[in-house]
Amino acid sequence: MSEPIFTKLTDLAAERLGGKVLFSTDDFFAEKENIIKPGRGVFIPDKYTDRGKWMDGWESRRKRTPGHDWCIVQLAVPGKIKGLDIDTNHFLGNHPPFASVEAAHDKNLLDFENLTGSGWTEILPKSPLHPGSQHFFEINSLKTWTHTKLNIYPDGGIARFRVYGEVIREFEKGEMIDLAAAINGGKALHCNDMFFSKMDNLIMPGRGVNMGDGWETKRNRTLNNRDWVILKLAKVGKIKKILVDTCHFKGNFPDRCSLEGCFAESPNLLGFQNLTDLNTNWTEILPQQKLQAHCEHFYEKEIKNNGPFTHVRFSIFPDGGVSRLRLFGTVSE
Repeated sequence: MSEPIFTKLTDLAAERLGGKVLFSTDDFFAEKENIIKPGRGVFIPDKYTDRGKWMDGWESRRKRTPGHDWCIVQLAVPGKIKGLDIDTNHFLGNHPPFASVEAAHDKNLLDFENLTGSGWTEILPKSPLHPGSQHFFEINSLKTWTHTKLNIYPDGGIARFRVYGEVIREFEKGEMIDLAAAINGGKALHCNDMFFSKMDNLIMPGRGVNMGDGWETKRNRTLNNRDWVILKLAKVGKIKKILVDTCHFKGNFPDRCSLEGCFAESPNLLGFQNLTDLNTNWTEILPQQKLQAHCEHFYEKEIKNNGPFTHVRFSIFPDGGVSRLRLFGTVSE
């Protein structure tokens, strides 16, 4: 099954980005926090707990009273929701037959009484679910949301819950931020290779936890090869300082790296504007620099052009892995 285009957007609920599961009516069999973890969840046939079968998801007990179960997810960052994925992976005889989703906007993110009471808007009506399946729903709401409520009818298990959308954050002109960071609205759009690990890892919070938590390409035997990734910046901005982190990459770090930028006048939501076209006018920001294993590399004086830019192309020579890329700069108009 091919995934819809909205899955290329940021998962606003992702735990690794800062999303949190605040509350559930019941998570007797499997903890509510699992639904926003990475991956689709795993199944271990012979693993049990003192409450029953261990499951990698959120699972409530069999309901013997009227009503249904639900949980509240605080988004990592406010955003416009464009699509949902309600995944019942590995839940075969214990999935909910139906689900719905509501959303709320709570500015201080702390008014828990409001979150468990009124003030919710339905963004997905009660919809059927199937066992062991991903369920994609396109959402057309134009509002900005901070929380979601996942309702399951009447009970059962959900492996993962994804809330795809556009990060909405406001910054002052001249404010210094990480222009590439996903939490600020940056997005990895396209790359020529991510055989071992995904390009999205480059702009996640914190340092990489292991070698799989970075962007790593396969070994390339082509003479003078270059691997690259294109990033949409969170805001139009001028790049003042660059951090390239090869944390955990010890025998497979790139020999060199470089950075280029461009200004795309009117990119669409995902930023695809023929930026992979050979005719794209890329401006050199950082000339090729030597890299070391398992090390943070800072560049400031080496920057040749500050911008402003809307997109960047980060290249590694000839191949290998980079854990994180930080582009510190000031927000332009």
